[in-house]
Amino acid sequence: MMLPRTLAELKQAVARAYNVVNQEMYEIGVKRLRVDVAGNKIIILAEHRRIPGLKALDKVNRSITRLTDVALLDENKKRLKEQLETDLEIKIKTVLKDYDPEHEVAATVALLYEPLDEG
Repeated sequence: MMLPRTLAELKQAVARAYNVVNQEMYEIGVKRLRVDVAGNKIIILAEHRRIPGLKALDKVNRSITRLTDVALLDENKKRLKEQLETDLEIKIKTVLKDYDPEHEVAATVALLYEPLDEG
């Protein structure tokens, strides 16, 4: 893969990596995705489609789906970190992620060891 040279290319590469991980894990793409870069942070806001089985279970036993969401988030963060490091050839300190199932919105922050060149 050719490394991104501009901020727009970097954002597109991050969006592709994010979608690859989502397709692998959920077989569902995202509805909307926005990527921003601020110094040593890559910030991703995404609107997702809730997994139908979890959406149905949310109504009767949210505590079970909450545990499932946390486990899925942990695996997603691990895979996204690996995907971004491979695709962008950068070192990531950590990936933080939260998901609101009611509004189907996820916020993800990849914290890098070094700031990205935004030029």
